[in-house]
Amino acid sequence: MKNSDRPLILISNDDGISAKGLSVLVEAMRPLGDLLVVAPNSPQSGMGHAITIHSPLKIHPSSIFEGVEAYESSGTPADCVKLAKYYILKGRVPDLVVSGINHGSNTSISILYSGTMSAAIEGAIEGMPAIGFSLCDYGNNADFSHTIPYVTAIAKQVLQTGLPRGTALNVNFPRKQEDAIKGIKICRQAKARWKEEFDERTDPYGRKYLWLAGSFENPDKGEDTDEWAIANNYVSVVPCLFDLTAHHAIATLNDEWQILQETAPRVVKEHYDNF
Repeated sequence: MKNSDRPLILISNDDGISAKGLSVLVEAMRPLGDLLVVAPNSPQSGMGHAITIHSPLKIHPSSIFEGVEAYESSGTPADCVKLAKYYILKGRVPDLVVSGINHGSNTSISILYSGTMSAAIEGAIEGMPAIGFSLCDYGNNADFSHTIPYVTAIAKQVLQTGLPRGTALNVNFPRKQEDAIKGIKICRQAKARWKEEFDERTDPYGRKYLWLAGSFENPDKGEDTDEWAIANNYVSVVPCLFDLTAHHAIATLNDEWQILQETAPRVVKEHYDNF
């Protein structure tokens, strides 16, 4: 990719290079800079932050977006960001990484499973400002049009002011309704979870198989969460870190584990001396 004075924006997703949400994101980014698309060649929803280490990675140029350099890869969303930075760009660092627009919600606990957000978080790991965009609508004919001005505005803001290092934004949009979106809320991730169930079925050969099902449970009634924002027709923006350290627990564990920490070397030595 040739260097220019315009910002370089790396675009990826988890729904695959032919997904409607990706084409909407590309169009929303066109006014803001030079674009590079590196996306999976097939859907990768729910892959989380998986990377490909036990099979070859394949990557091929694509002409799917007119006037935009694009590649499709056999890898995961995180793979795509790595491939872009270290293989395709060969030293030029993107000014912004954007991922999505995901076809479905990535609020609350879903961020841990989301391939969309993993592409964004991989960007943050690599020191680049990054945003993951998702639309809370799983319908086959989901309308993304109302997201476009917000996507462009949020990306433009990040290009202008940056983000704290190591931070990625998790942006979710309510589905399109008769009422216009009320605005943007900077939120925390709701303390909610999926209650999994496994639907047992039988294939035509009489063999049993399982299909993951379940329901979403949200006991968090706070009005500062992403779930509240979406339910009240706001765009939710949650700043996220890849550091999973429970910093508040360090002092507690140091206090409660003091004896174990002091005696562990002796206990381990005695264990091996007995063999």
